[in-house]
Amino acid sequence: MQDRVATLQEAGDPNEALHAATAMIDKCQQMLGPDLDTIDAFATALELRTQILLKLGRNEESAEDAKQAIDQLDNRPDRLAQMGRLHAVLGAAYDAQARPDKATESWRKAVEYFEKHDPPLSLDVASMVNNLGFLAKANGDLDTAEDHFLKALEIMHANLGQKHEETAAVSNNLGAVYLAAGYLEQAREMHMMALETRRELFGESHPDTAQSHNNLALALLETGDRAWARRHFEKALASFESLGVAYADDLEAVASNYCDFLKAEGEENLSQVIAGRVRELLETN
Repeated sequence: MQDRVATLQEAGDPNEALHAATAMIDKCQQMLGPDLDTIDAFATALELRTQILLKLGRNEESAEDAKQAIDQLDNRPDRLAQMGRLHAVLGAAYDAQARPDKATESWRKAVEYFEKHDPPLSLDVASMVNNLGFLAKANGDLDTAEDHFLKALEIMHANLGQKHEETAAVSNNLGAVYLAAGYLEQAREMHMMALETRRELFGESHPDTAQSHNNLALALLETGDRAWARRHFEKALASFESLGVAYADDLEAVASNYCDFLKAEGEENLSQVIAGRVRELLETN
């Protein structure tokens, strides 16, 4: 039954996967007893369903399944990885419900379980502290956000190296914190590192590379490198224009940033031309 759930998920059929997971839970619940094997089977079935419910946006139900599975496992030392995963999903469900305090609590618990595991599940820890960094930044706590992102970056460097998309993503996140905090040189360095990696991995015509061009341009504006910022705005805009309406929100944001820059440079006419070009592109697709 577990294999069927996985097959349905891989086939992109979450509703059928949900039915299969529910049938699995019902069967495991009927067989549930005091022995660890039946408890493990029930908790595993709940874990499968909580992930499916989360993907379907049924966040409250996902949280309930996660909490029930956590209760079943009862902090068992032989289930540290699973306890960590369940708290991670629970945090994601709370985050989707706009409950940052509960999400923070759950992700911190996930970190504890992943770190207690022998050996520590370092990449899972990095994923959780990266999430915690986002929550801290959204709450305006930039010092805490920096600490979380630095920890995530250290782990990514040690386990994946600099030339990895996950390392680049965390570098980008840290750059955003530094920019918000006014640490401009550090922000520029982080965004340059992210851009270099994304260029090497993905090429220019990729949304992550385009976003890094935009982010670096914003940092360069703050350090007074306006000519260099302009080049990166142009590259970001060209990439998102080539990607089309699938990235409409990103295209509009980059175009807005670039047009603001052009207006500040006294190039009002060019700003209007670009705004019109982007508007036409979005309206005709």
